[in-house]
Amino acid sequence: MFKKIVMSAAIVVAGTASVSAQTNLGAACGCPSIASRPTVNMSTLADGSGNLTAANTVLTCDKKWIINDKIFVGNGKSITIQPGTALFATSTAGANADALVISRGGKIFAAGTETCPIVFTAVSDPLDGTYSVGNQQQWGGLVLLGRATNNLLSIACNGPQANAYQANGIGLIEGFIAADPRAYYGADLAGTFGPAETFDDNDNSGIVRYVSLRHGGATASTANELNGLTMGSVGRGTTIDHVEIVSNSDDGFEMFGGTVNLKYCAVQYNDDDAFDWDQGYRGKGQFWFAVKASGRGDNGFEMDSDDNHCLQSPTSRPIVYNATVIGDDTDAGLEAKENTEGEIYNSIIANYNQGLNIYNQFPADVYTNWNANSFKVQNCTFVSNAQSALTIQPAGSPVTATGGDVTKFTSEGNVDAGASIPGFDFTVAVTLTGSALTAVTDLYDVSPSPVLTSTITAPSDGFFSPVNYRGAFATNAPSWLNNWSYAAFIDATNGLVPCPTDTNGDGVTNITDFNAVLGAFGTTCD
Repeated sequence: MFKKIVMSAAIVVAGTASVSAQTNLGAACGCPSIASRPTVNMSTLADGSGNLTAANTVLTCDKKWIINDKIFVGNGKSITIQPGTALFATSTAGANADALVISRGGKIFAAGTETCPIVFTAVSDPLDGTYSVGNQQQWGGLVLLGRATNNLLSIACNGPQANAYQANGIGLIEGFIAADPRAYYGADLAGTFGPAETFDDNDNSGIVRYVSLRHGGATASTANELNGLTMGSVGRGTTIDHVEIVSNSDDGFEMFGGTVNLKYCAVQYNDDDAFDWDQGYRGKGQFWFAVKASGRGDNGFEMDSDDNHCLQSPTSRPIVYNATVIGDDTDAGLEAKENTEGEIYNSIIANYNQGLNIYNQFPADVYTNWNANSFKVQNCTFVSNAQSALTIQPAGSPVTATGGDVTKFTSEGNVDAGASIPGFDFTVAVTLTGSALTAVTDLYDVSPSPVLTSTITAPSDGFFSPVNYRGAFATNAPSWLNNWSYAAFIDATNGLVPCPTDTNGDGVTNITDFNAVLGAFGTTCD
């Protein structure tokens, strides 16, 4: 009998994460408390230019790793980050903002777990819940660069953005202000810098799984910030799942070309857009979530193909199922512009000014693509979007759709649900100053009840999960944000908070905590 009780308790301890604090991050994997981990500067593992010197650099969870420079994982090299590891970046801004950059041909193996996630945050964050939600620009971000297809084929289409055309097929990634081959992405099609290359859409930059990227987005120059996770020409051989961006000052996830697939991805309390694609991005996505803080952030999705509308090939054309994006009554949930194509299904867009805003500013623009069915938004539910669920934007401001546009929109399974839907609470209040653990004063609930069904089911193709509900979360099932995410950490939404393992708050999960919870089996803590 005693053995059975111990086994059950061990399962409970191993299967939950501390959400009262993360000072015992990785305890389920045998990692020591954050306070007891000695500090190691990443620069000590690199040469004077920030290049990691080992063929495979391994970061273990028994140390606090300090990203104190722009650190590069070069061609043919890799970095392995163990579950439960915490990385802390210093707050250098400007062109030298600290970041971890996986260059073309390099790989990252950051395979965290639900009980032992990997956290990137600012060096001033003690991971004890006192660091404010509102802190941004404390470091750069994580950058992945690959050799998959982009449409940077003409300098005329470079446009105003900082990720500048360098040669046919080669771009300089956003967040850098000077040409540096370590920050290039794509393929040198014409052989400008060496032997001619070809795009590789199956390119593999490694694994990023159960990773939390917090408080980044440092500005390199005017309108040139690093994103939470920046991806340039990243290929579909790369694994991105269960990744979140928290309090970043620029976009959450931004894809400059490439074919990388993203699953179970979240953006919370950032500035600018949650999910942003450009330059011929053609990946897949499922279970995407974003929530804005009031007065912060822009669109849920910003969808582009090329900045100067040069009709470069290929156009952006990703396929996304099951997103939920929650706004603050401003901007657009889905901002479709600059000739993007693509397909969005089974999603919930709530509390923006415009739900879906389609640009119609050129003879060939997204409005043309929408009518030609190369840009699709189908079987989506729009809730409490102040101006309208559907707007069309010629030069100037968005205009509420009428007539045949509304008929097309509704005939494709889209629903304007008005002010609310049952069981779905999109209102949220979060204080951007003070302790993160006391920041949330109004919780959101992202699981509609009864379930919002769809006549469209994602294909069973090895990537998509073939579900037929709308939104990023299943009703009456555990949330994929449970345990590991920042939302669970600060108790931002209903249904995410398991009982803490570190019940006495001493930063360690041990027999004392076990004894404290013996009488609480079968209860919940939310």
